[in-house]
Amino acid sequence: MKRSNLKQQVTAAIAAAESKKATDVSVLELDKASSGFTDYFVICSGSNPRQIQAISDEVEQRLSKAGLHPTHVEGYRQADWVLLDYVDFVVHIFSEKARNYYDLERLWKSAKPLHPSQLTEKERTPRRAAPRRRTRAR
Repeated sequence: MKRSNLKQQVTAAIAAAESKKATDVSVLELDKASSGFTDYFVICSGSNPRQIQAISDEVEQRLSKAGLHPTHVEGYRQADWVLLDYVDFVVHIFSEKARNYYDLERLWKSAKPLHPSQLTEKERTPRRAAPRRRTRAR
């Protein structure tokens, strides 16, 4: 999958979560050396089980419109920590208590924390310097 498409999908998941008032949204770009199973974690919180389920439902609904379906969903019934696995990224929706307890940001400290807006920035390609013209000495 192209990197830009992946970033768009992660951005869509974040927008879906935020539309249901998810709080404390963060993104971790996982280090390839320490994690071979996914590229990004989207982590957010909900204030109660119903809101956590609503956030999960909205993420699934929006991404399914784009043809993306989670390969695995965990914790939906308990709604303390819902995990939506989209292979290239994983969405974690926590209650405040569970988020503090598991503290994924600390656990995955080798990951690069990103602000959600960094996913929408255009990737800069290094500009090559113009070739120098050689002049002959006269």
